[in-house]
Formats: sequence, structure tokens, C-alpha cells
Amino acid sequence: MQENKSKYPFVPLRDVVVFPGVTVYLEVARDSLKQAFVKAMEEDRKIITTAQKNPNVENPGMDDLFEVGTLAEVKQIVRMPGQRMQAVITGLERVSLQYLESEEDYLMTTVQPVQEADELSYSLETIAMTRGLKDIFQVYVGLNKKMNKKVAEELLMLTDLDRLIYDITANITINYVLKQKILSQESIIKRHEELCILLNREIGIMRIQDDIAQKVKQQVETDQREYYLREEIKAIHKELGQEDAVSEADRFEQKAQKLKAPKKVKKKLKEEIGRFRKIHSNSSESAVIRGYIETLLTFPWKKQTKEQLDLGRAEEILNEKHYGLEKVKERILEFLAVKALKPDGNSPIICLVGPPGTGKTSIAKSVAESLGRKYVRICLGGVRDEAEIRGHRRTYVGAMPGRIAAGLKSAGVRNPLLLLDEIDKLGSDYKGDPASAMLEVLDPEQNKHFSDHYIELPIDLSKVVFICTANTTDTIPAPLLDRMEIISLSGYTENEKFHIAKEHLLPKQREEHGLKAGQFFVSDKVLVNTIRYYTREAGVRNLERKLATLCRKAAKKIATGEAQKVRVTERNIKDYLGKELQRINLANEKPESGIVRGLAWTSAGGDTLEIEVNVMQGSGKLELTGKLGDVMQESAKLALTYVKSVTASKMEEEYFQKHDFHLHVPEGAVPKDGPSAGVTMATAFFSAITGEKILPEVAMTGELTLRGKVLAIGGLKEKLLAAKAAGIKKVFVPAENKRDITELEEEVLSGLELRYAKKVEDIWKEAIVA
Repeated sequence: MQENKSKYPFVPLRDVVVFPGVTVYLEVARDSLKQAFVKAMEEDRKIITTAQKNPNVENPGMDDLFEVGTLAEVKQIVRMPGQRMQAVITGLERVSLQYLESEEDYLMTTVQPVQEADELSYSLETIAMTRGLKDIFQVYVGLNKKMNKKVAEELLMLTDLDRLIYDITANITINYVLKQKILSQESIIKRHEELCILLNREIGIMRIQDDIAQKVKQQVETDQREYYLREEIKAIHKELGQEDAVSEADRFEQKAQKLKAPKKVKKKLKEEIGRFRKIHSNSSESAVIRGYIETLLTFPWKKQTKEQLDLGRAEEILNEKHYGLEKVKERILEFLAVKALKPDGNSPIICLVGPPGTGKTSIAKSVAESLGRKYVRICLGGVRDEAEIRGHRRTYVGAMPGRIAAGLKSAGVRNPLLLLDEIDKLGSDYKGDPASAMLEVLDPEQNKHFSDHYIELPIDLSKVVFICTANTTDTIPAPLLDRMEIISLSGYTENEKFHIAKEHLLPKQREEHGLKAGQFFVSDKVLVNTIRYYTREAGVRNLERKLATLCRKAAKKIATGEAQKVRVTERNIKDYLGKELQRINLANEKPESGIVRGLAWTSAGGDTLEIEVNVMQGSGKLELTGKLGDVMQESAKLALTYVKSVTASKMEEEYFQKHDFHLHVPEGAVPKDGPSAGVTMATAFFSAITGEKILPEVAMTGELTLRGKVLAIGGLKEKLLAAKAAGIKKVFVPAENKRDITELEEEVLSGLELRYAKKVEDIWKEAIVA
């Protein structure tokens, strides 16, 4: 605004709002407005515009006008036929009307500039507001088919937030009163907020309009289809008998002509349709042939989905839905990379092996999503009949395709991702061996021509990606195991479980139970205690159940009005989950003889075993208790034999003939087996016989030979985690397992002092109290 000037020609507008920085084309019919434009052109081209509250008022006063208007510059006026005038003006700045004065044939107004309530610098907040507004506007443009796309692109190039707000408001189709409301806001923050609300409202309206239009279209199509079907039924019912089968056969022939399938399939369909024509419609064989023809017609012989081999997107999906499991993710990405370089290559048969609840099934879903393939899950647990895999022959009543063919049919494409779940739980009986039938399915050299007994035509499975899951490889037959690439999923660490619970499980359960973030809060300490004292598993299924229990109890309190917000802390966790269900066998407090801490692997993760040995007067017998398996009993006998051989010269004559030895492993109701406690039992025998005391904060694991060598063991990660939880400081492991240590995360190894033993004497040197 020019300095010291506040009086300008005035133009009231109907249904139009002029914004600063926006050019507007006006058609002027009222004489007073034309005179105002002429006066402005004679002076400094400046004019004041304000929208009328009621566009029907011919000569508005102050009460008929909005308080905030715009100082504009008149760019051009053109006299049009019929005593009309066209004016082009550009808004300069917002002003506030003070009062109106009548000057000859036009109005003058005195104004004051509107001061900005909030001055924004180019801060992160400004950038965020600008980006957010552009994102909403892009959605609006995508839904509004009438919006000029070129204008929209120019608007999205703007970087000044105020200019962006004004230009977008001027170009969207909304009532002028709403536009005036944005112009009148004193703060840029409020203008931004008001415009975002308006855009979201318009987006919602347009989406509803699209839904209504789509429903109307579908209803019209449905009505037309029903009309034609009724007409066809009328024609069918004119005659009885063969006409039903003949018309259905014609329909099958039409579908067969359109079907994209190999020549063998087309030929088979032609033969079966010919048989179907000749058989009476009331015949039982007619229903069998009809079912077979419909199966062939709906089977995806050549239909397939287009793969999306974007490694970046695949990695993003895996990281978003799975915490940890770095090696598994790396192998999946390697597989996708090979597919990207050679799309027509054979896919490897991947078998994910790990304890329950470690995410095997969900990983397969993520792979299907990242590939853009259809996902089909086939559960093989408890399957004992070969026909479940290969299908039943059509001579049997109720015959149907096998699970593999049915999976392809349900997917509707020939290249889905088939998840063969629980493949380690296949059974076998007099009906056949399903595991043997799987050999053809999972062999890339044979599955190009897979034979299903029901379909009786070769099925190409080479385009299918097979992913199997199992809890153990022990029960999988060797020939079948040889066809699969094993990827092992070990149990989650406590830290991994904490992050999974906090970032994935808790938000999921909160949403499933209808709880909002502000209504229900669980502290980090509660999550840690739930993992330690209320669950004992390698996966996170029980942990999710415990979190569901917390959510249910919180939902009950909120629903009954007992509380508006629920906060679960370390102090009140027992009110929700009850007493602690698990206890950690902590390290002993002082050195003792005959008591040694071993490490064990279980399906629920690692655990510590306190092996006890007592020596008493007797006749040299060995007593074993604690529900030990055959392998573990043999290890105990071997350990005693070795200890006898190395201590015989140190003990009194006939010591071993005059004493009995009792070895016990606590928690006697729990079955225990395996050779990895050999060194632990030998150390316990050595300590009890010699009277040497064992340090309390040491643990050990390793298979023992008759000559005292320490052999490698499995489940090392889980065992080390169990040692950490029990407060063990030093762990003895076989020297042959040193290569496995390099693959473990730093989180597993921190706080542990590892010692590598080639012979059991290496352990005795450091474990015995000096």
C-alpha cells in the first residue's frame, strides 16, 4: 500500500473473492463499478475489492460487505458490447474496510492494511506445512476430473506458503463464503489449517460421489445380467430333457474357444464336451463330467501375474513387517535379485526351519507381496493320504483335484507363491506316502509336467515359487530334504522380542481391541517383565497372547466406566497377568562340589541345567534320575568312565568299587536328552569325586568322547542367551564351535566371557576354584 494513502475507489463483488497475487477477470455491468474502474485507471490503477455477503443486494452498505477485502491493481479494462466492461485485476494485499464514501457516480473507501498475526520464517514447520498442503492438493486434483491439470502443476511448483494458500483457494470449486473465510483469517497458520480442512472435506465428498456412481453402474449391470438370465431360463423351460444339457454344452464350447490353454487341454475339453452332450442330464455321470469340464475351464493354464522385481521395495516391505532376521532377509533379497536378472530361471525351493512363532509364515506373505504374486497357503500338517497331493481319480465318488492343483485354481494364475506349511508333519499310512508325492512337486526338473490324478493333464509348476516351513528337519525324509534349501530361523533374543512387542504386537492388539493410544499405555519395563517372567518361547505367539490379555482387561475397565485411561506399570502388572509363570535359574552364589551348570537347547529356546552328583558308600553302581533320555544316559556313563580313567591313580585303592554315584538333573518331570551335556556331567563327576569346588558363575556345553575330547554342539545362540539370563559370566564351548561365534550378534555375546575347549581338562583348569 502506498505510504500515507488509505482511500481508494471501491468495487463490491458478487460471488467472487480476490486474493493477493491472484489475477481475476471480471465482467462489470453496474455503472458505479465501471466508474470506479475508470477512476482507478486515471490515478494509480489501485482499487479495493470486497465480496458482498448477499449477492442480490444492488447497492451494498458496510453491513452488506465482508470486513476484509483486497487491494488490487487494475491491469486492463475493455469496453464490451451491450454497455458492459471487462476488467483484469491482480490482488496485492489484504486490507480492512473502515468506511465508505460516495463520490459522484462511484464509491470510495478508507482502508487499513491487515497485520499478520504469526510471522513465519522458512523453518522446518513452514516446509512441513507446504509439503502437507501440496500432498492434500495432489489427492484433490487426482479426484477432481474438472480441475485443469496444467494449472495444478504450476501451483505445485510454488514454494511460498502464503502464495500457495491463496492460489489453491482461488482455483478450487467451493462457495465464495468459504474462500472469504480463508482470506479473513489473521494468521497464516489458521489459513493453512482452514484450507486443509476444506480440501479434505471436498476429497471426502468426491470419494462418496465416486462410490455412489460405481454402485449405480454395478446395479445397472447386475439388472441387465439378471434380465438376460431370466430370458434364457424361460427358453430352457420351454422344453424338457436334452435341451438343458445341450444349451449347457454350448456354453462350455463358447468358454473353451476363449480359453487360453495348451492344445492337449483344448483337445481334452472337446472330447469331454462331446461326451457331455450325449449323456442324459439326469445321469450321475453327467454331474461328474460337468464338474471336470468346469475345473478345466477355470484352471489357469496360461494366465499369470506380472512380477514386481523391485529390490528396494522388497527390502522396505521385509523391514517394515519383520524385526531382525537379517540373514533370512538377505537370502530372500538374493533370491529376488536373481529373479530380476533372469526372470525365466528356476526358482529355488526354500524351506524356513525354526521354532513356532518366529515369523516363518509371515515372511512368505511378505515375499509374495514384494513379488506382486498371489499368495496361497497349503497346510500339510497331518496329511496322510497321497491323494491329498496328487488328487483322486475320477472313478471315485466325490473325486477332486489335489491340494497343489486346487491351490493354483484358487489363485487364478499359474505363477503364485505357494506356501507349504508344516511340511515336517506329513504322515503316511496304508493310503500312501504324501512325502513321496511331494518329491515331484518340489523337483524343478520334474514339476514342469506334474501329474494330478483328477485333471489327468500335465500341469506346469515351474513358474510357481514354493516356500516350505518346518519346525525341525529331523522328520523330513532325506530325499525330500535334499530338494530344498534350508534357511534356519533361530529364536528371538530378549531385545528383539521387546522391539517386536513394542513396534508391532502392541499396536496391533491395541487396534484389534478398539483402544486408542491415549487410552492405554504399557511401560517398557512391563514389556520386559512379560517376556522374562510370563513367557518362555523362541517365538512371540505367547507374548502376543499376554499383550492381548492386557488389552482385554483394559478394554473392560474402559467399557464399564471404571477408568477412562489404563496405564500398566511394573507395580500393577500382577493385577492384569497374575503371578509370574516363569523363573530363571540364576547362577549359584558360592562354589560347591558336585554341582555344575550346563546349557541346553529346547523348542522354546535355551535353558540352563544344574547337574548334581553325589558320592556315597556302596558297590560302584551308577544311579541316573531326572527323566534322562537314552543318549543322555549314555553320555553320563561315558563321562563317569572317563573320570575314572583320569582319577584312578589319585584315589585310594578300590575307591570306585566301594562307592556309588548318583547323578540327578532337576525338574525331573521334564524329559531331557542329547549328548551336549557330556562335559557338564564329566565336570560334576570329577568335582564330586575329587572334592574340588566349581566356580558358581560358569556354565559349559559340549559332547564328550571316551578319550576326553570336546565335540561341537548345536543351538549355541539359544544356549548363550540362557546363560546371560541366568547371570553366568564365563561359558565354556567346544573349540569346533568357534566358527559359529563369528555369526552371532554382538547383543548375544556382550557380557559373556567365552572359553574354547578341545579337551575336558581345559575346562577343569579354569572352572575349578584355585
